Amino acid sequence: MWKEIGDREAGKIRPNSFSSRIKSSRVSNLRLSNYKDIVSPHRGSINSLQVDLSEGRYLLSGASDASAAVYDIQRATNYEGNGLIAKHKCIISVDNQHEKGHKYAISSAIWYPVDTGLFVTGSYDHCIKVWDTNTTQVVMNFKMPGKVYRTAMSTLATSHMLIAAGTEDVQVRLCDIASGAFAHTLSGHRDGVMTVKWSASSERVLITGGCDGAIHLWDIRRAGCFLVLDQSQSQLGRRPPVLDRSTANRPELIGKTTSITKDIYQWAWHKQSTISRMSAKGSARQRLHPGMLSIQDSATAHYGAVTGLKVTEDGMYLLSAG
Repeated sequence: MWKEIGDREAGKIRPNSFSSRIKSSRVSNLRLSNYKDIVSPHRGSINSLQVDLSEGRYLLSGASDASAAVYDIQRATNYEGNGLIAKHKCIISVDNQHEKGHKYAISSAIWYPVDTGLFVTGSYDHCIKVWDTNTTQVVMNFKMPGKVYRTAMSTLATSHMLIAAGTEDVQVRLCDIASGAFAHTLSGHRDGVMTVKWSASSERVLITGGCDGAIHLWDIRRAGCFLVLDQSQSQLGRRPPVLDRSTANRPELIGKTTSITKDIYQWAWHKQSTISRMSAKGSARQRLHPGMLSIQDSATAHYGAVTGLKVTEDGMYLLSAG
């Protein structure tokens, strides 16, 4: 690291390059800490984790046992091992014993972007709840049409307080904290919406990924999405076809075609991508991969469900997992 610092002081490397090198060095040296221990109150698997964006101090977790907890990751509750091991127990916890708590697994737990006074949880009990952190009381409850898979709030928003919700329903719903009602719905997916993510460059742009393998980009001020990402027209070139049964049974052919499960897309907001259309009839349509069943009507970004989305800090790249 000291060499990079010296090169930066001497002007041998640019600021962006210096920052990239430092981040890469830190990532490559990540190790499990032996001096900090988070004591979890959850009795089930943890489905969601987020550190607050305002202070970078409080960790919020949501688990499959319908509980949510908050930890102070900077100030330990006690020490063990002659003061060498810092123990961080939860400072706030709510579970299904709470009168307004969730009944089933919490799939998403996020902080209100502005401060730590509120946090939002989404659950398989078809509810999205907004909690007051200080009183651990529900201040708002949104009833959804199905299991809640993911919730998201924009970190850039100054003109709205919307929670984007992806559920097992085909429509994306925008819940308005200011009014306590649904702002509107976004229709375009042909199956449940697994993940939602707000743009890092615009408070009005929302990105969604569904079980139909599609990734849609929306301007929430307008009806309909303005861009559908198409894996067959990506910068990587045309995607290889899915292996059919005849090929799968021939080991010598396996490996000649590959299925990429992670894609990196760069898009220009002023251009509409060309939507690929394929014709398939009768038994040929039935042989398509489940993630490609809607390819006659819209483009797909993955052959299966889109399970994760991440926008880079500069807003130029989108990473998707499926």
